[in-house]
Amino acid sequence: MERAEPGRPDCPDPAVPGQPQPQPQPRERARPGPRRPMRTDMRLRDLSLRQDPDLRQELASLARGCDFVLPSRFKKRLKAFQQVQVQTKEQPPPPAPSQSVPAFYFPRGRPQDSVNVDAVIAKIERTFAQFPHERATLDDMGRVAKACGCPLYWKGPLFCGAGGERTGSVSVHKFVAMWRKVLQNCHDDAAKFVHLLMNPGCNYLVQEDFVPFLQDVVNTHPGLAFLKEASEFHSRYITTVIQRIFYTVNRSWSGRITCAELRRSTFLQNVALLEEEADINQLTEYFSYEHFYVIYCKFWELDTDHDLLIDAQDLARHNDHAISTKMIERIFSGAVTRGKKVQKEGKISYADFVWFLISEEDKKTPTSIEYWFRCMDLDGDGALSMYELEYFYEEQCRRLDSMAIEALPFEDCLCQMLDLVKPQNEGRITLHDLKACRLAHVFFDTFFNVEKYLDHEQKEQVSLLRESESEGPELSDWERYATEEYDILVAEEAVGEPWEDGYEAELSPVDQKLSVLRSPLAQRPFFETPSGLGAVDLYECGCGDDDLQPL
Repeated sequence: MERAEPGRPDCPDPAVPGQPQPQPQPRERARPGPRRPMRTDMRLRDLSLRQDPDLRQELASLARGCDFVLPSRFKKRLKAFQQVQVQTKEQPPPPAPSQSVPAFYFPRGRPQDSVNVDAVIAKIERTFAQFPHERATLDDMGRVAKACGCPLYWKGPLFCGAGGERTGSVSVHKFVAMWRKVLQNCHDDAAKFVHLLMNPGCNYLVQEDFVPFLQDVVNTHPGLAFLKEASEFHSRYITTVIQRIFYTVNRSWSGRITCAELRRSTFLQNVALLEEEADINQLTEYFSYEHFYVIYCKFWELDTDHDLLIDAQDLARHNDHAISTKMIERIFSGAVTRGKKVQKEGKISYADFVWFLISEEDKKTPTSIEYWFRCMDLDGDGALSMYELEYFYEEQCRRLDSMAIEALPFEDCLCQMLDLVKPQNEGRITLHDLKACRLAHVFFDTFFNVEKYLDHEQKEQVSLLRESESEGPELSDWERYATEEYDILVAEEAVGEPWEDGYEAELSPVDQKLSVLRSPLAQRPFFETPSGLGAVDLYECGCGDDDLQPL
């Protein structure tokens, strides 16, 4: 009989019939062998888990956010894996150097490596060494401005920026510390000019910030020497110039001039020309005294009670009631002016009148187009509907009928205006459409200015286009109007014609031959001492050159 194969050590052999079964022997305890290190065992187990294809598939599913039940032997490992993934997501790796974008926005100007700050400071210190006790007064700041490399009429802002208006003079140490900071933080003229005049903590200029600068211009410019004896009119001239600055430079209508707006304008170029041009009237964009003279005389004719405020009835008399009453109402509604006098008493200040007169006499500039668009946009939706056009045209028809002139039906007039403007969307005219149209002034005059509407009707459209397309150093509509009105006023004073108040005036002293005379405004005894500097509050919402925000 063959013997059965032995089984496992712990299992007895099968029983053989007829033979005594062996008794189970006591189990011998195994001797403890050499124990493997725990760290090596964990490494092997970790390696085996990573090489397990099932586990790798489950780990991939877990990384994708899948929710499933795992075997118990994998839970601890996967929990640690999940924590590692969460930490990785919370701390993303930094971008590669090749993906970094170079700086392209420089609100204070692009830094220039060619500026030698120490050389500029040394030149300033040599200039201050020529003054008593190394302290400079406002009269000395012209030489300091040249040492800084700035135009002459930056002397006022430089003096105020160093705190000279409080003490009457500036020490070399205080000025050097101020100018070194300017050179380190401001890298072009616009940023420097704003930094010198702005209030602490601001990065923009408001109207009051320009007063010290313009007061210095009035006091020291040779073209305004005749105003020294008429100090009561300094604030009137300064108010006019400030309004013209904001009218041209502050394209956002926010009442705050930023570095970017100043950089895009020609204001700093005009400031530099103040040094080169002795005749202030040649700087027609901002500083012309003749322009101030025309604006103030026009305002004085309307301000019958001479309180420096005019109401709707006063403004309606402008240019012999040429502007419709509906448009006058819109001006006083706050569409283009803001202030307590307008909202409560229905009056506008001299500063508001500056904006009105320039916009009325030159409807081709971006600001004037925005001005009248705001007035015509009754519902403030950013577009002129056919209803709004008909609303203003109705009064035009009545006024033409009263003049025995047959007016076009609204439908015919509307077809002409749509052909003139060519709006992008049918049935609505946007601000962008009017700015793209070169005959926006004809469009506006058609709906609220009878006199100019009749003047346009006498001209052919081809001649109007030829005038709008002309290029070169020709005068703008405002400059042409100011020149003509100034000549009329001077001619009236030359023959001694009295004003409505019954007072005579002498010839304007702008002519150099009569420069010894005082200002014609100062000659009028009925002029009262002006109040504080007027200010106009404009829209706080921003608007670009192409569109306006709804009111």
